[in-house]
Amino acid sequence: MTTVASPCFSFLIKILLYVSLLCLLCVVHGADEITVPVSSLFPSPNCKASTSNVNSTVKLVHKHGPCSPLFQGEPVNHTQLLLEDIARVEWIESKYSGADATNSPKDSAVSLEAKYSPNAAGYFVTIGVGTPKQDLTLLFDTGSALTWTQCKPCAESCSEPIFDPSRSSSYANISFSDPSCLLLRSGTGHKPLPSGSTCSYRATYLSGAYSEGFFATETLTLSPIDAITRFKFGCGQKSEKIKGFAGLLGLARDEISLFGQSATKYGRSFSYCLPPSLSSTGYLTLGTGSRTSASVSFTPLITIPRRPLFYGIKITGISVGGKQLDIEETVFSTANTVIDSGATFTRLPTKAYDALRSAFRQGMLKYKMSDPTPTLDTCYDLRGSTSITIPRIRFSFSGSVEVDLDPRGVLFGTNEKMCLAFAPSHPNTDLSIYGNVQQRTFEVVYDVAGGRIGFRAKGCS
Repeated sequence: MTTVASPCFSFLIKILLYVSLLCLLCVVHGADEITVPVSSLFPSPNCKASTSNVNSTVKLVHKHGPCSPLFQGEPVNHTQLLLEDIARVEWIESKYSGADATNSPKDSAVSLEAKYSPNAAGYFVTIGVGTPKQDLTLLFDTGSALTWTQCKPCAESCSEPIFDPSRSSSYANISFSDPSCLLLRSGTGHKPLPSGSTCSYRATYLSGAYSEGFFATETLTLSPIDAITRFKFGCGQKSEKIKGFAGLLGLARDEISLFGQSATKYGRSFSYCLPPSLSSTGYLTLGTGSRTSASVSFTPLITIPRRPLFYGIKITGISVGGKQLDIEETVFSTANTVIDSGATFTRLPTKAYDALRSAFRQGMLKYKMSDPTPTLDTCYDLRGSTSITIPRIRFSFSGSVEVDLDPRGVLFGTNEKMCLAFAPSHPNTDLSIYGNVQQRTFEVVYDVAGGRIGFRAKGCS
């Protein structure tokens, strides 16, 4: 006797088989692990434009990648990048501790092993300055307030490209008696200086790099249909150790920054997406961007003591491979965390970093370890491997926000030495830094008016 299954029963069998297949896949590529081709972790020699920046206004590129105007066809110098990151972190720590120089860089009493210059910031944007606009490549920096560029006539040590104010009909110097001249104190850490009747600025860095010149107003062009008139910026007449780029675009939490000056037009908000690799492009958007999207998870914006220019967030926990790390609550509750566009790797309190490292190493036992670098101590030799399975790393932030890092936000290096992209904070500081590697592929939304910072996964790819 032949039994014919009913249509409902056949449908149920198909559902059970589908669920079983999903469960099998979960075991192999489950929520606790991620398997990716090793090649996907490395930049390619060619620039790949993002396809996700539909609402963007400014393209964002890494200075060491093939999309950069500085790219010479050479492979990324990872040693140089590591040294630049050390310098950036020490600069942030010195600002946080109040040890940064407030006098001439030549008279600075600050002495650190690595000296930060603006060259160490990681990402470039190209914007137009003047009328008609002159396109200039500026370093994108959420940790600095004043936007400045090298200008003609250059009195000392300037390098191309240089903005020529004599070719612009919208350029105007700001007088020393203008109230806006006083904004320079909070934005640069230096008192404004008179140059005749003109207000002058000075921006200095621990390396001895500096930019000095006139404080002026100009038209800033972000896109063919989007410009900011009477934008206050530094027009540098003297500089030192500034090479390969025109200046700096400041987005710090200050009235003199691009964020502060565009508040009326863009509502005190901006967002950016750092690309998945050095060979891809990301974007910077002024205004709401995706801040109202349901796919953005927001955590409260924290004010960093002694350094209100920085953007702060609060880490509440970390999980590795689906398991919450056993970290005392006080480790994070007593630490201040800066989210920064210029620091490459995330710095964590020692106890938190040790727990993360231990759990990650446990999940990577099948891979051969390699010698550490001066910054990164958990490295692997992936030569001969076509794919890699890594434990998923999840960060928890205040406000019940959970962020699953992209694999390209976990590992850094080459197939000869691929390292866990985290490091411990300096033992004498209570400051953590959420670096740009961990921000890769996310749209990071700075809704300062709403007192929050948001993360949207797969913001650029």
